[in-house]
Amino acid sequence: MLNEAARGVYTIAVTPFLPSGELDLASVDRMTDFYIEKGATGLTILGIMGEAGKLSADESMAVIKRVVARAAVPVIVGVSSAGFAAMQALAKSAMDAGAAGVMVAPTSGLRTDDQIINYYATTAQMLGDIPFVLQDFPLVTGVQISTKTILKIVEDNPTCMMLKHEDWPGLPKLSQIRAKEKDDSHRRVSILCGNGGLYLPQELARGADGAMTGFAYPEMLVQVCDLFQNGDVDTAEDLFDLYLPVVRHEQQPGYGLAVRKEILRRRGAISTALTRAPGPKLSKEDHVDLDRLLVRLEARLS
Repeated sequence: MLNEAARGVYTIAVTPFLPSGELDLASVDRMTDFYIEKGATGLTILGIMGEAGKLSADESMAVIKRVVARAAVPVIVGVSSAGFAAMQALAKSAMDAGAAGVMVAPTSGLRTDDQIINYYATTAQMLGDIPFVLQDFPLVTGVQISTKTILKIVEDNPTCMMLKHEDWPGLPKLSQIRAKEKDDSHRRVSILCGNGGLYLPQELARGADGAMTGFAYPEMLVQVCDLFQNGDVDTAEDLFDLYLPVVRHEQQPGYGLAVRKEILRRRGAISTALTRAPGPKLSKEDHVDLDRLLVRLEARLS
C-alpha cells in the first residue's frame, strides 16, 4: 500500500493503442516490462498523459488489471473524475485488482481555499481507507492550490500520502511545504514531481523525494534521483544536462505526448505512437527534428 515514505521514480505510463485506435494490450505488457527494466520504483497509470479521459470504463479496468498483474512494483491509478461516484467506483475496482493507491486531481471550477479543502475532504470520505495522491497541476486543471491549503488537506486527511507536485513555477511552494513540515510539526508526506522532469534537479534540492512523470528515458530520472540521494549532486546535474534538450522537446504543450510515444516506440516499448483522437500526430518535419535530437543525445552518451 502507498505510504508517506514513497520515493524514487513512479513512471507515468502512456496508454498504447493499435493503429485502429483500440487498446494494445500486448504493448501494455511490453511497456510495463520496459519501465521496470529501466529502474522505475513504481508506475502510475490512467493519468492525464495516459489519455485516461479517452478511455471507457471497461478499457480503464482492462489497463489496470493488465498492469497490476504484470508489475513487480507498486501501481498508482489515476481516478480523477467530474463526479465522486465514478471516482469511488474506479478506485475500489483498482484496489480490488491490487493497486497500491490512487491519484486525484481537483475538478475544474474550484476557486477558493475552502472549496478545495472541502473537495478533498469529500474525496477522502468517498475513498475510505484507500491511500491517495493529491495532484497539484494548475496548468491543466486551472485550480490554484496554495501551500497552506495543501498542508490543511494533508493534516485533515490521514489517507493523503503523497503530493504530486506539478505547479509551474513551483519551487517556492516545495520549499515552503518542507519548511512547514519541519518547523510546525506538520505531517510529512512524500512529494514526487512531474512536468516531464524539466526541473528535477532543483526540485530534488528543494526536498522532493523523486519524480512521477513519463519522460521516455526513465532510466535518466532514476539515475539522477539515486545520485542526489547519495549526495553526488554535480554528477546528477551533469547527467540531467545531457538529456535536457529531449526533456524540453517532449514537454511542449499539446504536442509532447506524441513525441513521448514516438520515442517509446523507437525504443521498443510500444508498437505504435498513436494518440487517441483528438490527439497530436507528428509530421514529417517533426520526425526530422526528433531524429536530430536523438542522434545528438546518443553521441553525447557514447
